[in-house]
Amino acid sequence: MTDDAPVLGRRALNRALLARQLLLERHAMPALDAIEHLVGMQSQAPNPPYIGLWSRLADFGFAEVGELMTARRALRIVVMRGTLHLVSARDARALRPHTQAVLDGYVKTKAAELNGIDLDAVVAEARRLLADEPRTDKELRALLAERWPDDDPALLGWAVRCRLPLVQVPPRGIWGASGVAKHTTLDTWLNADTGPDTPSALSLDDLVLRYLGAFGPASVQDVQHWSGLTRLGEVVERLRPRLLVFQDENGRTLYDLPGAPRPDPDVPAPVRFVPDFDNLLLSHADRARIITEEHRKRIFTVNGIIRATFLVDGFVHGMWKIEKKRGEAALRIDPFGPVPERDRRALDEEGLRLLAAAHPETKTHRVEFTG
Repeated sequence: MTDDAPVLGRRALNRALLARQLLLERHAMPALDAIEHLVGMQSQAPNPPYIGLWSRLADFGFAEVGELMTARRALRIVVMRGTLHLVSARDARALRPHTQAVLDGYVKTKAAELNGIDLDAVVAEARRLLADEPRTDKELRALLAERWPDDDPALLGWAVRCRLPLVQVPPRGIWGASGVAKHTTLDTWLNADTGPDTPSALSLDDLVLRYLGAFGPASVQDVQHWSGLTRLGEVVERLRPRLLVFQDENGRTLYDLPGAPRPDPDVPAPVRFVPDFDNLLLSHADRARIITEEHRKRIFTVNGIIRATFLVDGFVHGMWKIEKKRGEAALRIDPFGPVPERDRRALDEEGLRLLAAAHPETKTHRVEFTG
């Protein structure tokens, strides 16, 4: 820690995060630019990134992301923390080489079970099969079992998913579309005529700088928590001459980009609906800038689900979900505490706008507060 570093309080960090996350005001930018600015959007479920972009962008159309995916300019692939993300095609190639280390670590945890298996041969065969055509996990396991009948096909399929950069191809991930998840390799998907040119390599320094641009000010532990990578302290130390240094109220050292927005702590923050699995809640070791520990325990379930939340005055104030039946779409809001009447009206108006954008096919839209 630097003793004379300026102190940023909880509200100052909150407003900085909201500004970086495009949540202080809606921005007029293409969805692809927003996805890249955010360094991808966690997409364990297909639909949350659409809600996340709607809450961040002016005039966002739900068809825009589907068009990007069909054109192979955006895609869903495992990157940060070993989790599925919606990223641009450029970032898929730039990020995956770094985050592959996380997945290699997973494979090492099952070294005893994989002992005696020629994993390189398995991966090479899977690469060939998936380049031939996109396949479901079940289909791939069955084909691998034909060649390695004495080995556990589920284990082989899991190892392949860790070792190979696999794209979950459309229509999976397109709003309103259905279909089982099928995968092909990243190289196969982007080497098609419609694929973009291969970008220049992204250094670890660049990765940290991009993280700060989307989530800073932040500590070394924060960037490691977001990426899943370790030993980034030496990277941050190398970058230190280019960064500003702060500390939080607990004395933790924080780093930031000199030109990044750090709004006044009293800048008004509008109500916002944040979808399931949003990186807003997942990208810091210390989440006090956006959610209390008590509320975090209610949002994060034991089986890995991170529920959708809403913000009042910039902080998580409760959960929400949409239920559809008989031509009606209802948005149910579950506050953690009293909601001021002005914010209640704002949530009602914002909720109706969200329902109209997400489910225009339903005849009736309704917002309900529980409790």
